[in-house]
Formats: sequence, structure tokens, C-alpha cells
Amino acid sequence: MKVQDVMTSEVKSCRPETNLAAAAVMMLDYDCGALPVVNNENKVIGIITDRDIAIAAATKGRLASEILVGEVISRKVFSATLDEDIHMALKTMRHGKIRRLPVVNRDGMLQGILSFNDIALRAEEEEGRRHPDLTYEGAMGTFKAICEHRSTRRAAA
Repeated sequence: MKVQDVMTSEVKSCRPETNLAAAAVMMLDYDCGALPVVNNENKVIGIITDRDIAIAAATKGRLASEILVGEVISRKVFSATLDEDIHMALKTMRHGKIRRLPVVNRDGMLQGILSFNDIALRAEEEEGRRHPDLTYEGAMGTFKAICEHRSTRRAAA
């Protein structure tokens, strides 16, 4: 199974010069918790989450309408490609501890987004000899790894 078989292709995005208030309104309007951030060529340069917005608005001492997305996003971008195997994308999500993965073409241009919601809705139970491409067990293993707090991992080590 490929990422393109599971991802959401109708993805909204914003730009680094978008302010946080506008990004929050987009998330509300489009019922999503994250927006890929793209440059003029529609290449993904980051992602902003509702959590990023809340923390920035609470800590920067300015109105959300005065804070630009580009001030808040991490420049470290995890992504997947359309033809990437879904298990490689899950591995990226586990290691990056991310719930949403922008999907790009070979030129880095935004094509969609792979969210944990997409994965949960496509996962299937193994029945007898039938082994689905995306299992509940594989999805839950990824979700557990994403949700594990960093302090819990350090204590276990």
C-alpha cells in the first residue's frame, strides 16, 4: 500500500507570512489541526499545528494576528512521497513523533497530507490468513510511539 492510497489529497496550506490568527481560522474552517507551510513554489518548508499556535500566542506577549507563522514553525520538515510504502511513512511518523506528515512530489511540492486519522480509518483487522497492508496492530504501534512522552523514554533508558 502506498501513501497516496491513504492520504488526504484535499489539503489546505498557509505561507510563512500568514499570521497565527488567520492560520487558526483556516484550521477551524477546514476542521484540521495542522497546516503545511509552503513557499512561493508550493514547496513544503514546515508545518504549523494548533498546539504551536496556542503556545506562541501564550508566550510571545503579542496578539496572534501580530505573530507570523514563519516565526513559529520548525524548519525541520518530515515528509513522505506519493509512491512511498505506507510502512516507511509510519516509521517516519514514529521516529519524528509526528501525527501529520506532508506528502510531496519529487520536487518537494505539496500533494497531500497523511494524518493519523487517515491511518486509523484505513487500518484493518487481521482475519485468519488474510493479512491487510495496514493492520490495527501496526497503526496502534505507531500511535503509541508518537504519544510516548520524551521524559518516559528517558526514564526507561
